[in-house]
Amino acid sequence: MEEECRPVLNTGLRGLVIADTRISDVQGAAGKLIYRGYLIQDLANTTSFEEVAYLLLFEKLPNAAELKGFKEQLTAERDIPPEVITALKTRPKDAVVMDILQAGVPLLAHHDPDVTDQSMEAAIRMATRLIAKFPTIIAAWDRIRNGKEPLKPSPNLDHAANFLYMLKGKEPDEEDGRFMDTCLVLHAEHSFNASTFAAREVASTRAHIYAAVAAAVGSLSGELHGGANMRVMEMLSEIGSVDKVEAYVNQQFDAGRKIFGLGHAVYDTDDPRAHILAPMSKRMGERVGDTRWYEMSQLLEKTGKAEFKKRKGKDIYVNVDFYSASLYYAMGIPIDLFTPVFAISRISGWTAHVIEEYFAGAAPKPMLYRPESEYIGDYCGPDVCEFEPLQERG
Repeated sequence: MEEECRPVLNTGLRGLVIADTRISDVQGAAGKLIYRGYLIQDLANTTSFEEVAYLLLFEKLPNAAELKGFKEQLTAERDIPPEVITALKTRPKDAVVMDILQAGVPLLAHHDPDVTDQSMEAAIRMATRLIAKFPTIIAAWDRIRNGKEPLKPSPNLDHAANFLYMLKGKEPDEEDGRFMDTCLVLHAEHSFNASTFAAREVASTRAHIYAAVAAAVGSLSGELHGGANMRVMEMLSEIGSVDKVEAYVNQQFDAGRKIFGLGHAVYDTDDPRAHILAPMSKRMGERVGDTRWYEMSQLLEKTGKAEFKKRKGKDIYVNVDFYSASLYYAMGIPIDLFTPVFAISRISGWTAHVIEEYFAGAAPKPMLYRPESEYIGDYCGPDVCEFEPLQERG
């Protein structure tokens, strides 16, 4: 009887509720993603990233005056200290971009006057700075590694358009800026995903917000989380053309491998964000005169779903990474920047969760996360090993 009551282990915490939140809800069976009560479709079609970041931080959509003030705060905080630029210039040019971003977060902490202030007001100020500075770090690094000087942020451009300007050296047109803005809205938040959990776990120790965010960046770098969008584009590049898609799908499944961009840990239907990104990918491909990446993605989704159903007897669904990859590529964003672009957006969700971990709820915050494990033994089995002095060990 005791054996039957033991919990199932090694499940990646799936299905285990560890905390409550007012920030977002993922209704996997219904295919719904909700930010503070608002469906992602409504936000993606009608709001800007700045509005969504405000919503996540302040629990309400801003009115016109509040949005104006928040945009001004973000614009004022876009610059990164010259010491950080100097540090970036000492890094190897082939460094992994997510490692650069993760290393840059504590460097920013060194220059933040609020880092030891544990008030909610200070946390919101630091969150605003992080949201403002993430695009600047990524764009600066991309230019540095390509032998160019970083560009100063433009005070005349919105958040998304300013990133594209700092990255490419020219102001994007209206449609490019709008597509980038929509991508940031779609990736801003996704409840207790791996990186958000990492941020909240670190915050639960009373570490400052920069430490929590650095942990989140590290989590996002893995290919099973944020790195999946890079893998999707690498997969498309490996396939090469539409006529090779079917053979590739069969080859992958025959070898027991996965199709990147198909399958999700939460959704039991298509990721609602993918349905917004797909037509954007098609449109961007048309604009640049190369729709093959979208066409390959579309056929790969159809073929992959059908073959999975045939082999496994169950459905598999498309996730957000599947069409964001071809969209970013058509926009001229380097493949190894796909995940950092994800972070430029998700920093708004991370910081909202850290603030919630610090201050929300009736219980004292933070409540230190301290899960248990079940010890299953080692070389001596479940018992304690008999210690042998060094000179007697074989």
